[in-house]
Amino acid sequence: MNRSAIALMVCVLMMVVAGSWYYPKWKLSGTEATISWDVAGYYMYLPALFIYEDIKGCSFADSIIAKYQPSPWFDQAFKHESGNYVMKYSAGMAVQYLPFFAIAHAWALNSDQYPADGYSRPYQFMIYLGCLLICILGLFYLRKVLLTYFNDIAVAITLLLLALGTNFLEYASITNAMTHGTLFAWYSILIYLSIQLHKNPKKRLAIAAGLICGLIALTRPTEAISILIPVLWGSDLLNKRGIKERFDWWKKHFGLLILMGICSILVGSIQMIYWKYASGDWIVYSYQDQGFSWLKPHIWNGFFSYNNGWIPYSPVMIFALFGLISLYKKSRQVWMVPALYSALFIYIAFAWDIWWYGGSLGQRTMVQVYPLLALPLAAFVESINSTKWVKYPVYLFMIICAFISIYWTHQAHKGGMYLTEQMTKRYYWNVLGTFEFTDDNIKYLDTKDVFKKTPKNSKVIYENRLNDGTAYTDCSLPPIEGTGSFCVTKEVKNSPMFLIPLAPGAAKWLRASATFQAGMKEWNHYNMTQFHIRAMKGDQAVKERLIRVHRLLHDGQLKDIHQDFKLPGDDFDRIEIFFWHPNEDKEIRIGNIRAEIFDN
Repeated sequence: MNRSAIALMVCVLMMVVAGSWYYPKWKLSGTEATISWDVAGYYMYLPALFIYEDIKGCSFADSIIAKYQPSPWFDQAFKHESGNYVMKYSAGMAVQYLPFFAIAHAWALNSDQYPADGYSRPYQFMIYLGCLLICILGLFYLRKVLLTYFNDIAVAITLLLLALGTNFLEYASITNAMTHGTLFAWYSILIYLSIQLHKNPKKRLAIAAGLICGLIALTRPTEAISILIPVLWGSDLLNKRGIKERFDWWKKHFGLLILMGICSILVGSIQMIYWKYASGDWIVYSYQDQGFSWLKPHIWNGFFSYNNGWIPYSPVMIFALFGLISLYKKSRQVWMVPALYSALFIYIAFAWDIWWYGGSLGQRTMVQVYPLLALPLAAFVESINSTKWVKYPVYLFMIICAFISIYWTHQAHKGGMYLTEQMTKRYYWNVLGTFEFTDDNIKYLDTKDVFKKTPKNSKVIYENRLNDGTAYTDCSLPPIEGTGSFCVTKEVKNSPMFLIPLAPGAAKWLRASATFQAGMKEWNHYNMTQFHIRAMKGDQAVKERLIRVHRLLHDGQLKDIHQDFKLPGDDFDRIEIFFWHPNEDKEIRIGNIRAEIFDN
């Protein structure tokens, strides 16, 4: 057995272990279940049509949310001006789920244990299993594609890097009912068909390529550009001769081009037929207030932001970008489509205003374009293998990159240190490789100023125990000490302002602290009580830092929490300490305000 076949088997084994044993979402409930959040939206077509026969009204949705809680609220469809509900997401995933849904429904109908309601265990398991099988099929075809152009060892390493060293593992095995893993598979198959079509132009290949392009577009409409892959594959568009050759080829096989287009449109028309039936309109923009910034795409953030950017969570893909140079040198005909399509795909993906693709692990939308990026990655691996010494440090770095991706995959589930939509650069690097939360590390989610050592020669410059009762605010929590402390609530959001006269040169650091008591912990970081410190000069803020104290508190916990503040070199005349509470019901009581200064 050759090495790439062994690598494929290892990848499949790890996918099965990750999705079936390490973190089996199909066994979980609520928003951690397989059919939850966006997946619940992709999937809703099927129970609405085949079980409840209510695809226009979705009257079953409230009872399903109450029983299974796939999301906190019903946002899988919206009320159209026609009076009917229209699904938010397109129907491509529902088409892919359909055979597995049918098996699950037959299972539930013949079971005394599981209700045939579309959301019980048989449906959760079969949707997971079906998507896993599609992803495995995609890896199988990707290996066939890569072996067309690269040697066996380069293909083996490329498969291992992609499947185990990127966020592909997350979206092909754990959260695999999202669009990305199955689109990865269809892109792999489409590339294989494109290669075969240009070697041997047959109707069946054109039909298959057209149907897959239609399914890809039906799954994510912006990816209708996938038709460029079979149309342009193997061409060199950087010179007139290459353009002419491609034009002449399609002129000769124009019937195949028409056939491919018809098949693609037939599959894509499923969405338009649904829209017409549900709303009376052929075209419906179901994302409502969400859209694209075509003139200001979020390219830098999409690539490098620690808040769900691509490279920080799949750093091994840096080598795929470098590999575009290696692939260009190897073959411009092979290089053209991966380079052109990836650039166009990235532009569209990062022009989306919600460029972080909420709840994702490192730009999940990039997973489906990995089959194309696998080609430059394999080219890079093959070129490195031809060197004598360079390959060893490069492979060591690749292993480190793969570890980083696996580490954050673990932290996104069992470790708990990956906090989606909250990550910062300093938090990322301070917790990377650790497996235990500390208060100081958590503070890096909000502030850059964290002094981890024990201050020496500190001097207390302010202390206020609030024992005179003047700052007391009524709430359900008892005072922290005597009559002292105040409470921030939904009605009383702002604390008193605590002013400390201070001038530059007094010290390098200030540490402010207070005693906090929470009622119920607030988990939504947008709604957490904020502890602010700022240096002021007159009416102008010279510098300001904050931490969200609910991050450091549990239900009912009484705790002293401090915040460090590196004093600015600019002129300032005082320090202000205050607390602010967003518009939420989670009360928090605060007392014993204290400040000290120190140099180290």
